[in-house]
Amino acid sequence: MERLSLTLALGDYEHTRDLATGQVPVQGVSLNVLTLAPEEAFFRFTFFREWEVSEMSMGKYVSLRSQEDKGITAIPVFPSRVFRQSMIYVREGGKIDRPEQLKGKRIGIPEWAQTAVIYSRGYLTHQAKVPLGSVEWVQAGVNQAGRVEKVKPKLPEGVRLRPEPQHSLNDMLLAGDIDAVLSARPPRGFGSGIRRLFPDYEAVEAAYFRETGIFPIMHVIVIKTDVLERHPWLAMSFYKAFEEAKRRSVERLSDITASHAPLAWLAPYTERMKNLFGEDFWPYGLEKNRTTLQAFVDFAFEQGVCHRRLELEELFPKQVLTSFKV
Repeated sequence: MERLSLTLALGDYEHTRDLATGQVPVQGVSLNVLTLAPEEAFFRFTFFREWEVSEMSMGKYVSLRSQEDKGITAIPVFPSRVFRQSMIYVREGGKIDRPEQLKGKRIGIPEWAQTAVIYSRGYLTHQAKVPLGSVEWVQAGVNQAGRVEKVKPKLPEGVRLRPEPQHSLNDMLLAGDIDAVLSARPPRGFGSGIRRLFPDYEAVEAAYFRETGIFPIMHVIVIKTDVLERHPWLAMSFYKAFEEAKRRSVERLSDITASHAPLAWLAPYTERMKNLFGEDFWPYGLEKNRTTLQAFVDFAFEQGVCHRRLELEELFPKQVLTSFKV
């Protein structure tokens, strides 16, 4: 049987490397892989759909789904997960030392629907008790002026969002025109006039996980829906391949025989991950991620990223929601 030729756009990740290099094949597929930075992949795929399978922003995906744009369909494979208390930036020498002090302030964001920003606003709203409407939100590029929203939000009543196309968040924070920045990518002035709100962010983030059970999912793998409808077996073929690539990666990271990365104590750190998150500390699939995914779609709806409340089962094809047993 002739294999289906497809292109996948994906970031450069240790846990997807064996799939990207072909060491782990995708059953039934002849795969061409484009290694792209997330911002480029998301922009090109959101607007132009240049390839069939892509890494995608979770925020963009749920927003499009809530607007009945079903041109792409996700499988529950999550290449990037990052806690986001580390991405709250303030001025060095400023008076803001606690998240609750951001109530009534001006906070800069690169995009309203950026996944990292959705999680950070969820944290500020639910843990720090900073209501969305108490903040003046300013949208701009982090280090370059001119960044625009990729999907249109449906802002809740009373929420103020002001685009600032002529300036960057970095420059506005240093100048005192805004009081904080939420950004996955550090502002250029970090360490030179800009600091993290939480210097010991790892401890804050671990405490957040213990309290909520949320391990934030940033990115998801999506397939063009018309391609998936013609070849419904693709969902499970890609899912199994990503699972196998991840399994091999974790096996390497846990191997104390030799250094698989230029880091001391990598294997013991992997054990720390297992102690906190469980044996499968980077899980794929819906059920193992239900707590995180439910919190995320709730945040997205509260913040107007989703135009309606989504059920989790709407996000993924039914063939990857269960697995066979032997």
